[in-house]
Amino acid sequence: MSTSQHTLGLDVGGSGIKGAPVDLTAGAFSAERLREETPEVSTPQAVGEIIAGIADAFAEQTQGQPVGVTVPAVVSRGTVRTAANIDSSWIGTDADALFSDLLEREVHVLNDADAAGLAEAHFGAARSTRGLVLMTTLGTGIGTALLHDGVLIPNSELGHIEIDGKDAETRAANSVREAKDLDWDEWADRLQTYYSTLENLLWPELIVVGGGVSKKAEKFLPRLHLRAPIVPAQLLNDAGIIGAALAAQQAAAR
Repeated sequence: MSTSQHTLGLDVGGSGIKGAPVDLTAGAFSAERLREETPEVSTPQAVGEIIAGIADAFAEQTQGQPVGVTVPAVVSRGTVRTAANIDSSWIGTDADALFSDLLEREVHVLNDADAAGLAEAHFGAARSTRGLVLMTTLGTGIGTALLHDGVLIPNSELGHIEIDGKDAETRAANSVREAKDLDWDEWADRLQTYYSTLENLLWPELIVVGGGVSKKAEKFLPRLHLRAPIVPAQLLNDAGIIGAALAAQQAAAR
């Protein structure tokens, strides 16, 4: 890749669609990101048109390179299997094919937490960590990513593991802390149960915690007692875009 050509990453969320060209040598944006509102009716076609507009804005910097796109959904070989915060018409859509046709170049779609985990493993808090890394994003729900020696194991969906008869994210997500006005100790007790359960199943070498609340990591991470080190994510809101771009380059190289 020449110094002037970078890979475009896009992060599709419930409220906004963000994109930027990524320098995959540095693991950073090579231009200021663009953000557009997610359409009220967020069908694949409607979202695709916005993605195409953002891609056009960065056409000169990303010409000839693949494009990576994250969505809040399970994605299997480019086909979307679930829909969270996006229209249910996504389910069963071959998003790789749809977006590749719209953009007239190679597009690879993946789960948003998987993209964040990939970025943290290569450029952030889990950089150079051998063995199994568990990435979690604490927000409206709990997103998860698993990586082994930096290689993504996709669609783990461990925010939905059942603990004491309840879906884990309905007890331990940051939105639950806010809605129930839990103090940091009360929330940490719930997180302790969640992370201990995962640790006993997976024995990770490192746990990385992302999501907006990770900016306040000193309020709750020191209250957790686990075998593995548990650390805040480093790339914050840039992780999805960076991970999407990296995933696209990895897929194109296969």
